[in-house]
Amino acid sequence: MLAEEEREQHKLDRKIVSEEHWLRYGVSGRRKRNVKRLGNLHALRDQRRNYRGSTGGANLTAAEAEKSGRLVIEAKGIGKSYGDRKIVDGFSIRVQRGDRIGVVGPNGAGKTTLVNLLTGADTPDTGTIRHGANIEMATLDQHRESLDPKSTLADALTGGRGDHVMVGGRPKHVVSYMKDFLFAQEQMRTPLEVLSGGERGRLMLARALAKPSNLLVLDEPTNDLDLETLDVLEEMLGEYEGTVILISHDRDFLDRVVTSVIVPEGQGRWIEYAGGYSDMLLQRGDDITREPVKPAAIEEKKEAAATPEAAPRRRLNFNEKHALETLPKTIARLQAEIARNQRTLDDPELYRKDRDKFDEASAAIAKAQQELAAAEDRWLELEVLREEIEQA
Repeated sequence: MLAEEEREQHKLDRKIVSEEHWLRYGVSGRRKRNVKRLGNLHALRDQRRNYRGSTGGANLTAAEAEKSGRLVIEAKGIGKSYGDRKIVDGFSIRVQRGDRIGVVGPNGAGKTTLVNLLTGADTPDTGTIRHGANIEMATLDQHRESLDPKSTLADALTGGRGDHVMVGGRPKHVVSYMKDFLFAQEQMRTPLEVLSGGERGRLMLARALAKPSNLLVLDEPTNDLDLETLDVLEEMLGEYEGTVILISHDRDFLDRVVTSVIVPEGQGRWIEYAGGYSDMLLQRGDDITREPVKPAAIEEKKEAAATPEAAPRRRLNFNEKHALETLPKTIARLQAEIARNQRTLDDPELYRKDRDKFDEASAAIAKAQQELAAAEDRWLELEVLREEIEQA
């Protein structure tokens, strides 16, 4: 379906180019017919401009409460077991305002249990949990169990109280709020039992995001969501000023959203890695399906690193130091060059007046953008290396 949509959009783009070429260079005879053709061109442009995919555009906005304290959650040596099986053993973490933490792992590893411990929904067998001040939490459960299949869509959003939803403490008509999440007005009285999996997922998001919060806890939020709603959810979480804890198997979603990832290592051990899922793989050296590292092996590595035969400490060489000093200036110069050429292209008559200048400015922007991306990547790589060396 996506490939077919892409082909249709490509055809539409080529048709617009063809019609624009006729508009510039076509004959002026048969004026009435040409006026109609010009109107068709404007309609094509509107169609291209308004294209947002087959399902339209979702409008996801989280209702934010007042800011929480700087410290949101502090866990020290918490543990949880069921019988002889250790789910969490000696886990500690400090979650601060603005953190976006992803919890990953195979099914049955204890992800939901760990999140329930951190949020206070469950009590640890050992260790302590401390929550910061002014925490307002909104949750999205994985199994959508809080939905009554016999109730209607409108009742699920309003709680059966009138025709308005309280969003961030302000009333909003339920139909308007439904449309934000891609529901049609005709679905207002639809029983929940006939909704599809994707519709149930959007409904749970709508309920969770309507509640004022500064801590969002999302258990598999991407289940059954269409691609466009996923993109909008990513944007919403990126703009959300509170703290986010989410469980997900969607690696790309984690890479785009989270600032750290918590991974099970077996026997109840959990480790937090900075960055997204891909960053975790680079630090861990393998996928989360590999055999857990034995504590004895870790100690052997530490002892080997402490011996005199250990490799000498890594240092930045001259070229790396020079690049760290000069790359910011290069980046600033490229940004200024792009802005200068963009101002040239902002002239709507440039293509008609001076085609060569238009092509030259377009090519210059493309080249500068490639150089800028390479310079930014190189600077980031060197900056991370420098920090690692300083912390070693």
